[in-house]
Amino acid sequence: MEYREFRAMNSDTVLAAEGAKVSVARGFDQAQALIASLEVRLTRFSDTSELSQLNRSGGSWFRASDELFDVTRLACDFVSETDGLFDPSILDALENVGYDKSMDDTLRGAHGVTRPALTTWKWDVRMISLDCERRAIRLPRGMRLDLGGIAKGWIAERVAHELARYSDACAVSAGGDMFMVGLPAGGTAWSVELEDPRDPARTLLILRVEPGAVATSSITKRRWLQGEQSRHHLIDPRSLQPAETDWLSVTVIAPHATTAEVFAKALLIAGSRQAERIAAQRRDLVFIAVDRAGQMWGSNNAKEFLDVAIEYA
Repeated sequence: MEYREFRAMNSDTVLAAEGAKVSVARGFDQAQALIASLEVRLTRFSDTSELSQLNRSGGSWFRASDELFDVTRLACDFVSETDGLFDPSILDALENVGYDKSMDDTLRGAHGVTRPALTTWKWDVRMISLDCERRAIRLPRGMRLDLGGIAKGWIAERVAHELARYSDACAVSAGGDMFMVGLPAGGTAWSVELEDPRDPARTLLILRVEPGAVATSSITKRRWLQGEQSRHHLIDPRSLQPAETDWLSVTVIAPHATTAEVFAKALLIAGSRQAERIAAQRRDLVFIAVDRAGQMWGSNNAKEFLDVAIEYA
């Protein structure tokens, strides 16, 4: 297996592929260039990105690229599937808690001065209009979207399929989002480490997964100080504040990276009281959660993906 590591989408990104070295190297170049081009289009941290242009177009129809339209359409669909625990319209709330620049910059400036809060209210994403024929989007005036997590998952899957054109088996990992195509030579599954959210240097267990997606969301990594308050990036759309949950992380296995990414966040916000009900809406996903005591929780089918048996809470 050949590897290439670099920083993209405010995440440590890893490309892995098997095949002829010359072909794999060409595939790595193509994959890295594709990530860069898609990130520039879908980021909210550049005033010139296509997403930022959409966010400034409220009240008017915006002719979107296929990529932006597809991610926005998926984001709207997932709101109802997660009972509103995933919501792309919470950008004002994110900025209010200090996440108003890229995560790399936010963490570097963790002791910044608290700024006046924006006026926020709960948007209804059903107010977003989508014209599939024209690939056009109309946001209500004042609504702005954050597509960071779901876009990262979408990009990881798109890039993995591109890399697969140059390799026999490959994987793309971007922070907590991973998508795999094919199987390593001689293998029957991919081995994916599940880290301890209390100690990233410690591996809790090894997952054995088929081609598809794995995504992990955590409230322990992306934290900063806003004034004297500790903040994290996972906003609960019900309160428009950083989520208060009894779980530290959730890992989801699913056929598609957008599904895994969205449900990892939604189930983490849901916590032990609501997660099983939310997860039951998608029979094609598996989840494993870790609570503050290091105890693991999970869906009934999760044990099929573990290298060793464990007892859930």
